[in-house]
Amino acid sequence: MHLTGIADEAGAPLEAQIRATHALGWNCIEARNVEVPGFPKGNIHDIPDAAFDLVVEQLAAAKIRVDCFGSAIANWGKKIDQPFDSSLAEARRAIPRMRRLGTKFIRIMSFAIRDSGDQMAAERFRRLRELTALFLDAGIQPVHENCMNYGGMGWPFMLELLEQVPGMKVVFDTGNPVMNDDRSRPEPRPKQDAWEFYSHVKEFVVHVHVKDAIWDPAKNDAIYTYPGEGQGKVRSVLTDLLARGYQGGISIEPHLAVVFHDASVKSSAERQFDTYVEYGRKLEKMLDEIQAELKTQPRRP
Repeated sequence: MHLTGIADEAGAPLEAQIRATHALGWNCIEARNVEVPGFPKGNIHDIPDAAFDLVVEQLAAAKIRVDCFGSAIANWGKKIDQPFDSSLAEARRAIPRMRRLGTKFIRIMSFAIRDSGDQMAAERFRRLRELTALFLDAGIQPVHENCMNYGGMGWPFMLELLEQVPGMKVVFDTGNPVMNDDRSRPEPRPKQDAWEFYSHVKEFVVHVHVKDAIWDPAKNDAIYTYPGEGQGKVRSVLTDLLARGYQGGISIEPHLAVVFHDASVKSSAERQFDTYVEYGRKLEKMLDEIQAELKTQPRRP
């Protein structure tokens, strides 16, 4: 097991991401957006080649590796009734960059949820099979996140997706169920239960995002919290993972100072940095407590 983080939440500049990682004593990041001198920020698979060269140089000098690409492939900003070209292009740009960095995991999704009843499931499965084959052939493991997409509509949809797309694995986000309707249930749909979702997909989980939140019905929005302070069942999920001998990455995604998909949430660079580091330290404390508790208990099957 290793600790990592979606480091652009510490700051868009790669320099800030490196400083935050060093401040935590970690040696790994999950790369999503990056910004280097002379270039605007962008997803690591989209920035110009010259900018990517700088990323490689700075990470090597800092002795930091990238364990996962937080790609935009098939994410909530992409519609299933629009051309597939952009997702394929992102995948083909990502592969040589991942090989250069020695990165083995890439986060993908299953396109935005449609407001109409027809989710065009067959087309989603077809596209994801093509993407998955592309990555697996390159020695890269695609991991699907339970976010605002088909696989994130509820655990039955994720299991269906995994059955229809052989070889794909799961990156489980503890906070996403808190804010997503359980579309496997009739109206008025409740929000998902993080533990229930995890329990059904855990055998496929190879990467984890730690995010926590409380759903506020009055605001019709989530209030993000530190790990263990919300409804994401973070401690329960991590306890089960560690008890079962989990060996993958545990990646922080605080959302406290900045929300990736909500441009209205802004924060000072200093607050972003400090919040990210504090979040990582709180996670470390929780993991230490869990490991101490587990020393007196047998390993779970």
